[in-house]
Amino acid sequence: MTDQNIPGLRWGILATGGIAHAFASDLRTAGRDLVAVGSRSAGGAERFAEEFGIPRAHASYEDLVADPDVDIVYVSTPHPFHADNAILALEAGKHVLVEKPFTLNQAEAERVRDVAAAQGLLAMEAMWTRYLPHMVRIRELVAEGALGEIRSLFADHTQRISTDPRHRLNALELGGGALLDLGIYPISFTWDILGAPQTIAAAAHMAETGADADVATVFTHASGAVSTSVSGSRAAGPNTAHIVGTEARIDIDRVWYTPTSFRLIGPDGTVREDFVSDIEGRGMQFQALAAERLVAEGNLAGDILPIHETVAIMGTLDEIRRQIGLVYPGGR
Repeated sequence: MTDQNIPGLRWGILATGGIAHAFASDLRTAGRDLVAVGSRSAGGAERFAEEFGIPRAHASYEDLVADPDVDIVYVSTPHPFHADNAILALEAGKHVLVEKPFTLNQAEAERVRDVAAAQGLLAMEAMWTRYLPHMVRIRELVAEGALGEIRSLFADHTQRISTDPRHRLNALELGGGALLDLGIYPISFTWDILGAPQTIAAAAHMAETGADADVATVFTHASGAVSTSVSGSRAAGPNTAHIVGTEARIDIDRVWYTPTSFRLIGPDGTVREDFVSDIEGRGMQFQALAAERLVAEGNLAGDILPIHETVAIMGTLDEIRRQIGLVYPGGR
């Protein structure tokens, strides 16, 4: 787990939507140094700054990234703007933590990676689930061989959100659809536990706007394991996840991608470990602490979610999109 006593960075937040509010709250919970916010409007920046006690409110993203007191920028704009906003910050000399999905496609992810490398800066995807305590423990159990040979993995991320065509999740021009907003969680989880898929099969039900409302995937992996996922925005499912091995399985309770509990269960049904998360806040602070640690260590490639893996995961999402016929404006 990351050490809260590592040398800190001075954070700036780019955009002021709902996810930015959650992140700012958890930065405050963890006692991190949140010094600036940038919005497309002075009023939006000022309201956000007042809510979280932030010293400086900038009326543009350009002013935010030019702020000499900002070391790292959290990019929380809609998906289609992630790449350009991240590159704006990187070219101003700032590290970036970019909301997931990292970009809209793999080509954009490669651009961000390459600019970060050229600038000697950290570019990290804000896949906050990977940094949560229960996921850290699950990776330890897998590494220890507690599950034996992993044969299968299942995860779902299904919510009843909105059928309104104007809603962000249904708007193609905003990168809407279940896959990039919800499916990124189980897809990244699958990569985390089983690595790259060898084969990818996907099917989807499309919404009236052309965005994907429901997506199912089946992957095979080099180990011989299979993984499946279901993501959807029109109906609420169990939102649980399971890793099944020859010697034990892990059942992760709902909501599996947030701080929660899990059990390590033997083939005879005996519970060998019962893990319960006990944290302050929503849990988004752990990815911030990890980013600060990586910068302090000079490890700009990353570790729990290295940049090369983020780029490759975007390639997996591209292939799923190709199979289900999901194309964003401009052919992106």
